[in-house]
Amino acid sequence: MKLQKSQIPDYVLKVSETLSINGYEAYLVGGSIRDLLLNKTPEDYDIATNAYPEQISAIFEKSIPTGAKFGTITVISEDSHGEKFDVQVTTYRSEADYVGGRWPSKVEFARTIQEDLSRRDFSINSMALDLTSLKDSQQDYILIDPYQGQKDLQDKIIKAVGNPIERFEEDGLRAVRACRLASQLGFIVEENTFEAIKQTLHITKLVSVERFRDELLKLLYKSSKPSVGLRLLKDSGILNIFIPELLEGINVTQPEFHSDDVFEHSILTVDQAEDSVKLAALFHDIGKPRTITVDEKGTHFYGHDMRGAEMTEEIMKRLKFSNAEIEQTVKLVRWHMFYYPSADWRNSEDTKDKPIHGWTDAAIRRLIQNVGGLESVDQLLKLRIADQLSNKKYEFNREELDAISTRIAEVSAKEMALKVSDLDISGNDLIDNFSISGPQIGKVLNHLLERVVEDPGLNKKFDLLLIAKEYIAATNL
Repeated sequence: MKLQKSQIPDYVLKVSETLSINGYEAYLVGGSIRDLLLNKTPEDYDIATNAYPEQISAIFEKSIPTGAKFGTITVISEDSHGEKFDVQVTTYRSEADYVGGRWPSKVEFARTIQEDLSRRDFSINSMALDLTSLKDSQQDYILIDPYQGQKDLQDKIIKAVGNPIERFEEDGLRAVRACRLASQLGFIVEENTFEAIKQTLHITKLVSVERFRDELLKLLYKSSKPSVGLRLLKDSGILNIFIPELLEGINVTQPEFHSDDVFEHSILTVDQAEDSVKLAALFHDIGKPRTITVDEKGTHFYGHDMRGAEMTEEIMKRLKFSNAEIEQTVKLVRWHMFYYPSADWRNSEDTKDKPIHGWTDAAIRRLIQNVGGLESVDQLLKLRIADQLSNKKYEFNREELDAISTRIAEVSAKEMALKVSDLDISGNDLIDNFSISGPQIGKVLNHLLERVVEDPGLNKKFDLLLIAKEYIAATNL
């Protein structure tokens, strides 16, 4: 495998040239080399150097020293068009005395690139290119590869540098990263490396939930088949540390029209899902093991959507997702079992006066309201498609989805009120006309919204005041 100067962005070369002019070494290191050798475009570029952090800051006026304690300076560099990019410049390091397998209690700077490479996680991330050695853009770089990273790239193997137990004891997140990289690249984890993951779970337990969450999201969003990484997390014992609820679905047999147990079905649904619904796909059936019942008619999971929504909220709060992410995912899990009786309606002989395709306008409006808006309904339909495609025994038929999509488009084209703020009345209007305050106002507004969802024609201030008056009198607010 060969790399040429023309493959490295000019803004990266500018940084290396500046280091060289000032008498320092500059090596391209880490995932950027791995990606270039795989003919992929790196997301970022890291440079390792023998310059110390204070020297790097002195050389580059436009730099950010937030990582100086660990030897890293962020240099802001420009390409030929004046567009700015961040380049991480890090002093050769030899770390020691990790605290609880999470971060080094001290960072010792090394003198050579070889020593720096020896502290890295995996062979495919432990290669270096001397950026200061080439003048001709067509000349090949000499790749420093002490741990046979090129061979492991060719063999599609994730292998730890040196003693794998030592590498994972240094940083518990490396075990999660091994599973993520294998999934992302379509590689396998080398046997000794995978066994070391199992033997160092006591270190992985010390990893913060935020760091695990971020690796999980990379696994979900950057893998063509996230199920590969999710199985590795399961088989290694890592999943049991952070999301043990998912393991409850293992060997939970589903009715005859399903081909896999709950766990396998869930991760295969993630494979089929678009990024916007991958989390919901992972959790959509998580409530099944806790709601399973068996009778003479077979196996049932009554209410698993509601139970799953509760569990999803608990899990995502534990992993410290944002409130917006939690709310959206929970709603998708809660409503993923929506039943649209279009086929029943078409097959019925008595169609007189029945709503088109089985659902009234109010029912469509209520679905949109429950899920959180039209964009969320689109995501709900994407989740339904992924759920169906993941089942080998199910012959996908999009007739139902086309029918409900048509109905949603018809209803959404009409004037609708789906939020309290859409009402033609406000809390101040209620205060001015009735002797209510505080929580009472919210109750009245929610009641008015329910009435308007059923009949949008009621969304007029005069009519809403009459309805409010009747509701207040009936409930003794």
